[in-house]
Amino acid sequence: MIILGENIHIISKKVHCALEEKDENFVKNLIKIQQNCDGMDFNIGPAKGKLDNIFEWLCSYANGASISFDSSNISAIERGLKIVPNPQNCFINSTSGDIEKLERLTDLAIEHNCNLIALAMSKGTGIPKTADGRLELVFGIYEKCLEKGISSDKIFFDPLVLPVKADQSQAIEALNTIKMIKESFDPPVKTIIGLSNISNGMANELRALVNRVYGVLAFGAGLDSVIMDAKDCELIRIFEMLENSSPHSEIDNLYINLVNMVQCFGELEDIKFNKMDSEQLKIIKTAEILLNKKIYSDSFAQV
Repeated sequence: MIILGENIHIISKKVHCALEEKDENFVKNLIKIQQNCDGMDFNIGPAKGKLDNIFEWLCSYANGASISFDSSNISAIERGLKIVPNPQNCFINSTSGDIEKLERLTDLAIEHNCNLIALAMSKGTGIPKTADGRLELVFGIYEKCLEKGISSDKIFFDPLVLPVKADQSQAIEALNTIKMIKESFDPPVKTIIGLSNISNGMANELRALVNRVYGVLAFGAGLDSVIMDAKDCELIRIFEMLENSSPHSEIDNLYINLVNMVQCFGELEDIKFNKMDSEQLKIIKTAEILLNKKIYSDSFAQV
């Protein structure tokens, strides 16, 4: 599992302000927080005005880490890739099925031999409601990548995780899309999600639980990479535990059982767990919501 920290993103007003003011200490602290990850997603949006050259400034503090250049400003991404010492380990975040954008960003990925994140969407279709619809877009993007000579292992498809509070049914569609992508290509391509999207709009006390359970389900579906909150050290530990099949507790065993359920097309109802353990019960209740078996409410996790 490739883990990219999400903690430098202009959606946060504090981060946006710090970037505009080039607050060195603030940014260095955020980069330090993400040292437990494999890399960092620098989400700077359109990169205009005071943020026009922000990639170059941020990269000077990245200490050679793998960077996901997350911007709608293609010129800013290009300038960033030119100055990093390891473009082959970096990511362009992201293209879509839109032809003009796809042409420019596939060319850029070939020029720098970097990874390309591709969203299962286009302006014409938006985000398809079904896994089949998303897979159809993925095939079109894949064909263009092959035409340009991009290696399959450099392509990371993002099925687009939507907030449960916006449309609960879409959580399982994203999982199904991951599974279908992993089954449809030989040689295989890779998959990635922005994990925190799943819990957007929820109360803060619920977000870590929902993110962790969805991360586990996505791992079972075949997820290769995740953009996530680097401060959630427990989730990073969980991913490492799953990769190494090294459970240390009953809860770890429950997570492994959830992974096996997804991999083997099993049923949540068949998973055995300690119903007297409130933490295990919360995990199961969360899985019920994410798999669309129970209707979401803000009090769903109460035991």
